[in-house]
Amino acid sequence: MIDATTVYVLIVIFLATLIRSTLGFGEALVAVPLLALRIPVLVAAPLAVMVSVTVAAVVLAQDWSSVHIRSVAWLVPASLFGIPFGLLLLLKIDNKYVKIILGFVIACFAIYLLTAKSLGHLKTDHRRWLLGVGFLAGVLGGAYGINGPPLVVYAALRRWSPQHLRATFQGYFLPVSLAVLIAYAAMGLWAAPVTRYFIFSLPGMFIAIVIGRHLNRRLRGELFYRCVYLGLIFTGGMLILQGLK
Repeated sequence: MIDATTVYVLIVIFLATLIRSTLGFGEALVAVPLLALRIPVLVAAPLAVMVSVTVAAVVLAQDWSSVHIRSVAWLVPASLFGIPFGLLLLLKIDNKYVKIILGFVIACFAIYLLTAKSLGHLKTDHRRWLLGVGFLAGVLGGAYGINGPPLVVYAALRRWSPQHLRATFQGYFLPVSLAVLIAYAAMGLWAAPVTRYFIFSLPGMFIAIVIGRHLNRRLRGELFYRCVYLGLIFTGGMLILQGLK
């Protein structure tokens, strides 16, 4: 029998999956904080990673042809190299103040992107940009689980379409999230409640992925990136609120 906590978990995962499937990123700061209100963080975190792996795999199966494979090939190794630095940042520096500063920077930069009349344009992939963005995404992912903001900046500079951004980000998130999931399993955090919530969530996740794909394809250029920048502002705001607790 499904209890009230399980229903709450299913709703949160549905909303997080819908955001991820529509924009290509952004579910982490929705899923983990909201899940942690009703279930232990040590259950919420691996559950969120399992959701990330599943969404990435399904989207890639749907839209593999839209992935910028060369970009992913440079971003993923750079991020895997950056993740340990993010973990070190998390352990060595006061988490509260870093979150406030990081949230403020992300929100301000997103407001700039939202209001700027024109942005630079990278007509082709740039190796230094890819390595730098990938490393920074890995650091932020290792410390706070928010790989997305640096990737969004690169996607905007490259003028990726909503469909290419969504697919390419999943090509990035699948191996990175798998690496994190393996680490969680090695630490013994893949417990029975995680598997139970995940299995119950699967039907809603697949529905949310289909709806998100439809919404993503209806969004065009400028409107899509406006939604993405608003998502970054939300991300920054959430980090600031977490830091102020």
